[in-house]
Amino acid sequence: MKYLLQVDFPYSGPFGDEFFTAMKELAEDIATEPGLISKIWTENEENKEAGGIYVFDNLDDAHRYLDKHTQRLQSFGFTDIKSKVFKINEELSTICHAKF
Repeated sequence: MKYLLQVDFPYSGPFGDEFFTAMKELAEDIATEPGLISKIWTENEENKEAGGIYVFDNLDDAHRYLDKHTQRLQSFGFTDIKSKVFKINEELSTICHAKF
């Protein structure tokens, strides 16, 4: 069973290449999280939002990471953090080209 974690929050920048430079070290750290299969980084300069879509191989690690990440974002001064956890229907997702 795989689980999707969706997180987004108000973010005023930087975006694009500057976002990559600013977040590269954090991305390298997140890549080592237990249970993490993948993360898609999201950014929307027009709406001033950022976040991510994470896939975990178990629910416990998804919730553990959500707690850790929420605390980290709050320590950076971010508020209005939104999150959701979903069970992934792997069979239907695979039909639609998902890779796990």
